[in-house]
Order: sequence, then C-alpha cells, then structure tokens
Amino acid sequence: MARQAYRAQLLRFDPQGKALYDSDGLLVTERGADGVAHVLDAGSHAAVVARHPGLATTDWSGRLIAPGFIDMHVHYPQLDVIGSPADGLLPWLEHYTFPAEKRFADPAHATEVAGFFLDELLRNGVTTALTFATTHPASVDAFFTQAQARRLRMISGKVLQDRHSPDGLRDETEQSLIDSEALIERWHGKGRLGYAITPRFAPTSTDAQLQGAGELAARYSNTWIHSHVAENHDEVRWVAELFPQARSYLDVYQRFGLLRRRAVYAHCIYLDGTDRQLMHETGAAAAVSPTSNLFLGSGFFDFAQAREQNMLHGLASDVGGGTSLSPFHTMLAAYYTGREGQTKQGLSLAPTELWWRHTGGAAQALGLDGVVGTLQPGSEADFIVLNPQATPLLARRTQRAQSLEELLFALIVLGDDRVVERVVTA
Repeated sequence: MARQAYRAQLLRFDPQGKALYDSDGLLVTERGADGVAHVLDAGSHAAVVARHPGLATTDWSGRLIAPGFIDMHVHYPQLDVIGSPADGLLPWLEHYTFPAEKRFADPAHATEVAGFFLDELLRNGVTTALTFATTHPASVDAFFTQAQARRLRMISGKVLQDRHSPDGLRDETEQSLIDSEALIERWHGKGRLGYAITPRFAPTSTDAQLQGAGELAARYSNTWIHSHVAENHDEVRWVAELFPQARSYLDVYQRFGLLRRRAVYAHCIYLDGTDRQLMHETGAAAAVSPTSNLFLGSGFFDFAQAREQNMLHGLASDVGGGTSLSPFHTMLAAYYTGREGQTKQGLSLAPTELWWRHTGGAAQALGLDGVVGTLQPGSEADFIVLNPQATPLLARRTQRAQSLEELLFALIVLGDDRVVERVVTA
C-alpha cells in the first residue's frame, strides 16, 4: 500500500524545536515512486482522519509514536570495545581502539560488525547516524552495503590518519585522498546514504592530508566533514605543540578549510567564545557525547554557552567511548552534565529539548533540516513506536504523568531498549 495511517499518542516537532503532542494522534505516510515513504499528514486523530476518510489505520493505542532518534557521532568499529577500562582518552585509544580497528582490513569482519551495529542501532530506536569507519576502504564499503540493504539514512567515511598512528591503521597521504574520492563517487547520495570526509583528529593527520581533506570538502560541498575537537586536556596540549601557528585547536580545522555547513565535530568541550562564534558563523556543529565524556573523564560540554552563542549542536552516543547506544541513556547523561557545564550556573535541560537534540535538532545540526527528525509533512517517515508501560516501574510512573514534560522525562530516566517496541523506516 502506498498510503498508510497509524493511530497512537503522537510526538512531533516544528522546525524551531517546539514539541507538538497529540494524546490521540494520527500519522499518515505515503510511499513515492522511489520506494521511500514520507509523512503526508499528522496531527490529532479527529482532524487528520477527516482529511483522509476511509483510510485503513493501524491502531497502536497506548503507545507513543515519535521521530526516530539521530546519533550525531558514533564509531561502528568500536562496538566490540565498549566498556573497556582505561585511564583516559589517549591510553584508551592505544590499548583498545587501535587494535580493534586494525581488524577492519578484513571485509568479512567489517561486514559482520556493520550488520550487527546497524541492528543494534535500530533496536535502540536510532534510525540515522553519522559514524566513523576505519582507515580501510573495505570498512566503508561494508557499512554502506549493510545500510543500503536496510534502506537506512546513514552517513560514514574512510578515516584519514597518516601520522602518529600504529602500523595497520596509518595510511599513506596521497592514497588516502584518492581512496576517499573514489568512495565519495561510489556511495555519496546513493539512496539514503551520505559520505563524510573524516580526518580522525588533527594530531593524526599531516598538514598535507588536512589540506587534501579541505580540498575534497570544497569540491564535494554537499558531503559531510566529521572529526573530533577539544575533547581532553592532554589532546588540546598536544595539538598546541603540533600546530603552534593556530590560535586554537578549532582554528587548525579552519585553516585547512574544514569548517562549513555539514561539518560535525565531536565533543567541543574546551572551546572559548571565539571558537563558538566561529562554529556559528561557519555553520559547523558540535556532536555532544555525554556518556563518553563522563566515562573517559574528559569534561563537560557547555550547553549554556552553546545556546547563548547560537552554536549548532545535538546529541551523540560516541560508542565505544560512550557507554550505550540507547538515546535514553544519552539524554539522561546530557541532563546530568548540562548542570555541570563550564559556566557557573550550568543549565537544566527540559525533557523536550533533550528529545529535540536527539531528533530534529540533530537533523538540523547535520544539515538535514526537513528530511528526518520531526515527522513534519514532507519529511521521511522514520519513526519509532514506544511503550510507556514497558517495565512495571515505568508504567507506574507514566500513568501518573501530568504533562508531556513529565511523560518524556520518565521515559528518559527509566527507559532503555525495552521501551522501543517497533521501528519503522522510510
């Protein structure tokens, strides 16, 4: 059937991030000639059904339909090192991450992990993600092949790291750029897939590689750029030693043409006001990774200053440094860490804002405004069906919710993958 309707509680967002909620809602989708379903209509059941009389409806009474979650920064090759103990970021990379990533030279291994990773995302209600692969082109081919088979909107790219990296991961400068361009041509814009030019982080790329990445980003202006910045004190000091001419860590990327719309930088903890203004002016976005920042002892993202300086930002799991693929865990950690931001007052994030930062706000930060994340008419119909009675305690608490904010906060605090009853992708 090209047109379908679903009845349940309904959560949507307008383009400015305002939550729209119907206790008895109806979502109508329509599949186009390309096979992708889009939202045709949404709102209260009484209003929408009058506009579509006689349309067969799937009844999910007692459930909540919401936009699929968006993970702005995650490492699919690090899934097998989640929960590995370490003294901090740099030792964790050396002892766990790099050895695990070397295995992705094997296409069979990459394919198996990519398939498992995508299934885990879906099990947790994540329908779009921006993810690192490894330096091996096979890791990108495997990821996109698995994502395409599931008809998902996913973004990834070959990691660039031609120095300060172990054998088996360190790539060759010129070949790394040739491989990246070939992968862009092969995958970017194919179906629902997008390519991200991916320097790992400034210390592991030479000037020549960063310059080449910037040139690729200029030639392929609708691709993404994906990297890390200002996550850890030791890392920030290292960058200052390697790039003494740069004003700041973020300025390194600016000098090589790597700040623009659709440029996403994970962490952004140790930025100053000038850096945040640069992020705002260029349209670059921060992927906030609160469980990873807590786990590795990196620090706290300053939500208050990001809001004050109108810097694009959204939420991310950062698995394997992050401790869970569950958006509920990420949102709860963001609530905790928002109160501990670098400004004295911190910020108590409302449940609807936390939810926005993991759906429509993340889409906006990724340059996917109107495409996913809101369930507005015309957007792709990626949505999840949540069960507010998934566990006894959650059922007890949600039955007593007196407002949308209370309902969503109960789900954030008490929810996990058991809440996600169904995932529907376009």
